Amino acid sequence: MPVTGYENRLRPAQPPTPAADAFEIHRAEVAPGLSLAYVREGVGGYPLLLIHGYPETKRVWWRNIEPLVAAGYEVIVPDLRGHGDSDLSADDTYDLVTYSRDLHTLVHDVLGHERCGVVGGDVGGVVAVDMANRFEGFVEGLCFFDTVPPLLFDDFAAAGIDVANLTAISDGPTGDYRHRQGAEPDVLAAELSTPAHRRAYIATMYGPRLWASPGTFSRDDIDFMTEPWSEEARLRAGWAVYQLAHGRQAEEWPILDRKVDLPTLLFYGADDNVVGADFMHCCEVVFTNRVGPLVLAGAGHFLQWERADVFNPTVAVFFAGLKALPGVAPEAGR
Repeated sequence: MPVTGYENRLRPAQPPTPAADAFEIHRAEVAPGLSLAYVREGVGGYPLLLIHGYPETKRVWWRNIEPLVAAGYEVIVPDLRGHGDSDLSADDTYDLVTYSRDLHTLVHDVLGHERCGVVGGDVGGVVAVDMANRFEGFVEGLCFFDTVPPLLFDDFAAAGIDVANLTAISDGPTGDYRHRQGAEPDVLAAELSTPAHRRAYIATMYGPRLWASPGTFSRDDIDFMTEPWSEEARLRAGWAVYQLAHGRQAEEWPILDRKVDLPTLLFYGADDNVVGADFMHCCEVVFTNRVGPLVLAGAGHFLQWERADVFNPTVAVFFAGLKALPGVAPEAGR
């Protein structure tokens, strides 16, 4: 059960949200004819890649960018292909490995970083693990939260976890969106026939669906988060990963079949109604070199926004510790 009773009046004030146009938006081609939009602040610091999920864009990191830059990081915040301000895929290619390769191209080939730290939740967390496994030596450390961990069923069962009832593979009482977006996207898209309808659908995930802890997103916040989702093509791009469980083809499958030995900081939002608390127990098995899981009261699925007051300094200290380890020099990312 989610932790309840963490009333708004008891929740510490969060860092102010920068204006929508607070950061310069850059663009870079990462595949033939396809460019990603991204924020890049604090150039010269240790590179830290922040990867959003669904129903998110780079905007979900708006409260994290400036504090992490102030802590000495070069903060790189892209929109995944088809999301936010990034280009749509002309051939409808949207899958986890494609996202992983896009981001590696951006950070490694375009921006010139041999190594970096990676932070990701939801879809972004799965992409982060694939990057760590796929591009040896590129990811020096992870921050991973509120998503599907590598599903090592035999190891989970050996640890006493009830594999048959994992929330990661069960729609549960709030998971109808997975089925609808995955199995009947055409029907759902027809129901969401106007920009207002599409934004209202996304707004439910920041409000009455209780993905977030109640009261952590104001009406203005929700407007800010939903604006990029007004186009049908972008909504469908966001649904694509859910269709992989319903017959959508991918050229490659993510590398999620092994334990992760990299230093990893784990968070879990206590009020998350999307990812159940078994996430924590699974992560204790998967991540062999971990800090946490740290449970954040007063936060749900979007904890980097909801409890930025805790998230920002903890992430900053964790990656600073990695930089201090032998063999990880401050300039290692460049």
